[in-house]
Order: sequence, then structure tokens, then C-alpha cells
Amino acid sequence: MSAVIPATLIAGDGIGPEIVDATLAALDALGAPFEWERQVAGLAGVQQAGDPLPAATLESIRRTRLALKGPLETPSGGGYRSSNVRLREEFQLYANLRPARTIVPGGRFDNIDLVVVRENLEGLYIGHEHYVPIDGDPHAVAMATGINTRQGSRRLLEFAFETAVATGRKKVTIVHKANIMKALTGIFLETGLELYERNYKGKFELDTVIIDACAMKLVLNPWQFDMLVTTNLFGDILSDLVAGLVGGLGMAPGANIGAGAAIFEAVHGSAPDITGKGIANPTALLLAAALMLDHVQLPALATRLRKAIDDTLNIDKVRTGDLGGSAGTAAFTQALVSRIANG
Repeated sequence: MSAVIPATLIAGDGIGPEIVDATLAALDALGAPFEWERQVAGLAGVQQAGDPLPAATLESIRRTRLALKGPLETPSGGGYRSSNVRLREEFQLYANLRPARTIVPGGRFDNIDLVVVRENLEGLYIGHEHYVPIDGDPHAVAMATGINTRQGSRRLLEFAFETAVATGRKKVTIVHKANIMKALTGIFLETGLELYERNYKGKFELDTVIIDACAMKLVLNPWQFDMLVTTNLFGDILSDLVAGLVGGLGMAPGANIGAGAAIFEAVHGSAPDITGKGIANPTALLLAAALMLDHVQLPALATRLRKAIDDTLNIDKVRTGDLGGSAGTAAFTQALVSRIANG
């Protein structure tokens, strides 16, 4: 087995600890060589360290350059800033990788195998916002500034194109709104077309599509796409739309990758309404762990994990309530571990 790989583990809030325990059980059964440093963030960080992103957590990720995390709670409107956004900024995690693959057949869409690659640090998400008060109304006008850079666009597009080549994707589609936001998304489109012509022509087919048309096409005929690459806000929306094609966020893993660190996560929320009931579906985090295994060059273990998930859901028919089954988190985990052990 491979040498020990240090990694930071953030259980997260709500159902986070439950799905993290399930994922650790599966990784242990695989013999995955991770050595975990347990840290806290989000609401747990506030409660334990007075900070949604404690210094010890950041230091751990700086050291390991690798993390697996459960969902973190972020208050809407007020309160503290999203710990997820802060983590991306702190470690310059410029690429968000969101694969969506049909695992449980028979839904509205079958045989989906798509990847969305989203720019993670620029665009309208940089948070340059302010209000302009008028006539005693402090919130009379709201303004936001989006910024995309040539360098930021190029590194994300290079990541997407290299991933497409490495994973055998046949077509990459650049999603933009350069017909209206000519500068902000035009720079991304222009950079992608130039990069393809210079370094990637012939390695895969390149296509471009306007964001609104892309959303429509994804619901009418998602099979026309293979990999989508786009800016921050559009990528946020499309990656959730694509997750909906394969059963929702409970089936959606995410990877946030930068030059100095990589963080893998379930992209769904902390689900406080079902916390502690033992019914959470750990599939998204399990698939994130498979992405993590790929990242640390252990593709054979990643393949075994994905196959065990597929077999547990489709051959053994052990499914949690959100997938139409009756298994709780523990029963699903037990069936999965059994599959891994006998696989």
C-alpha cells in the first residue's frame, strides 16, 4: 500500500459528522492511506473556537495541502461570510470541478456523464458590493463589481483543457454571456478560444454557448454536452442544474483545486432538519472521496469505491429515503463496506 498521506478532515455542521463517519468507514475498508488531522469550521468553528474558520484549521490545510470536508453552515443575509468562499480565497482554489454521473437509473434523465469546471475566485463573487443611500433610504441603490482577469481565465481554462485530455473528454463547451457582458465574460471566451487554437486544437472538440441557451439545452438534451467550462456565477448555477439531472445535490461531489491545496466536499447543505435522524445520504461525500483518491494518484482505489457505490445502490438495492429506499445512513454504510470488502 502507498505511503501515508496526511489530510485535513472537517466534519462540518448538521449531517456533516454522520456522512463523514460513513465516508471514513468506506475509506478504511478500501485501505486508503490517509492520516487524518481533524479540524472544525463553519458553525462548529464558531462554537469551539469563536471563528467560522479557525487558525488551526487553516494551518492544518497549509501543512497537508489536502482536505475532505462536510457541509458548513453559513447564515443568509447577515452573520459571518461563507467559510467555503474564504477557504477558496485563502488557498487560491481557482478550479471547481463538479462531475455529474447517473448512478441510479430510471429517472427523468438517464446515462448522464457530464463535468462542469467553474472558475472559483473571480467574476461577481469577489464581493465588491456597496449600497448608495438616497433620501433617507440606506439601501436605495445596490451596486456590485465583477472582475475577470486574463491570468485567472487562462489558468482555469488550462486546468479544464488538461483535465479533458487526461480523462478522455471528447468535447469542451465554453459557457459565456459575451453578447451582453462583452468585457466581463468576453475576456474569458476570448482567452479560451486563443488557448485552444494555440495548444489544444485536435485534442478535443471545442464549442461555445451563451449561458441562457446552455441552461435550456441542458434540460432538453443534456447528452449533447461533455464538459462545460465557465465563469464563477454561471458555474455555480449550472453545476447545481447538472446535479439535478442525476438525482440532486445528494449525488453531487465537488473538488476545489489550486496550486497549493485541494479541498474535496459534498456540495449539498448541512440539512439541519434531518440532523441526528440517521437518514442522511452520504453518497455525495463518498464520491468526493473518490475524486480525492484520483487527485492523490490512487485511481484503482477510486474505481473500487465508485463501483461499490454503484453496486450497493443498483444490485443490492440498498438506498436511503431520498433515493426511494428505506435504509438509514448506518445500513447503507454497512452494505457499502461489505461490497468493498468482497469486491
